[in-house]
Amino acid sequence: MNNFNDIIEKMLKGEIKPYQLDKLFGAKIATELRRKFIEKKVGVEFEHIANYTIDEEMAMKKNIENMIGAIQIPLGFAGPLKINGEYAKGDFYIPLATTEGALVASVNRGCSIITKCGGVDVRVIDDKMTRAPCLKTKSVVDAMKVKDWILENFERIKEVAESTTRHGKLVRIDPILIVGRNIYPRFVFKTGDAMGMNMVTIATEKACEFIEGELRNEGVFVKTVAVSGNVCVDKKPSGMNLINGRGKTVVAEIYLSEKEVNKYLKTTPEAIAEVNRLKNYIGSAASNSMGFNAHYANIVGAIFLATGQDEAHIVEGSLGITMAEVEDEGLYFSITLPDLPLGTVGGGTRVETQRECLEMLGCYGDGKALKFAEIVGGAVLAGELSLLGALASGHLGKAHQELGR
Repeated sequence: MNNFNDIIEKMLKGEIKPYQLDKLFGAKIATELRRKFIEKKVGVEFEHIANYTIDEEMAMKKNIENMIGAIQIPLGFAGPLKINGEYAKGDFYIPLATTEGALVASVNRGCSIITKCGGVDVRVIDDKMTRAPCLKTKSVVDAMKVKDWILENFERIKEVAESTTRHGKLVRIDPILIVGRNIYPRFVFKTGDAMGMNMVTIATEKACEFIEGELRNEGVFVKTVAVSGNVCVDKKPSGMNLINGRGKTVVAEIYLSEKEVNKYLKTTPEAIAEVNRLKNYIGSAASNSMGFNAHYANIVGAIFLATGQDEAHIVEGSLGITMAEVEDEGLYFSITLPDLPLGTVGGGTRVETQRECLEMLGCYGDGKALKFAEIVGGAVLAGELSLLGALASGHLGKAHQELGR
């Protein structure tokens, strides 16, 4: 295209802004122009960033701005993993997108052991998405009035919030924290198969407008300072989420006999229990960590990247508690993920490569979020069991050496 150079020259002079290109030329040409512009700016040719299969038009509508191309992350799989869930039943192959060598091999070993030993039992024990605005009043006296009004008028607030969405349901507002003269009500929603952050933000914003208007009519000043006041708690490690949960709360468990632990993990139930106690409990407590586990984030992160979840929520998926107890001379082993925000519709799940990974699990589309959550829980247990087994047997360094990592 002969006028590409002219357009890029205008961009370099600041006469055309990169974000304006989509309306002028459409997503595909705009992406190429921006890429050429950046190449000129930084003096690097994007040979690989320029090669991809995803649809620019779709991505630009829903997923990204100022698009210049796409990156690629190596994608592997672990499995089969036998899951005995309420929603996920059978053998699954887990897509894992990562650049960390040995991770897929480790999770794969865990999947193999679990499947040979009858499968992992998994349940979703809670399901919600939260948003907690910051409301400001003139005094703590007024703050208490606002809190009491919210509690007394929950049904009215619920009706207003739910008027913004077909799928979201406000189930409670709890807790309602007061700090000085400020109020942080934590709105708790059911969001169906969507992860639901946009849904609950819009609903909460509408509810706040209603609360402001009604209370001002009663002579109480209240102002929404921010629709998110960090008590949600979104995209940060949080004791609130560890205790109260957010997204899907998932528990996965398995019992291995002493013989199975010896044969497959090359160690003993006692050794794994000791590593778990000294590493995941005492070590985590000594360092003030909120992740009482070995590496949930590795598995959650690799699955989230593969399946189009919000990558910033990996930090929430890092929270949780691993249990390893000697029982009847064998090993009871479980993981608890209190804070797993995920979805099977909307957001990044629409991107072609990520959609295929969800389809690989039978989890793309409506009615699949709880199934997906159980699969993630099973995969996290596989990774956790494998790593703690390697630590207990002293094989972790050897495994990395053998894989050349």
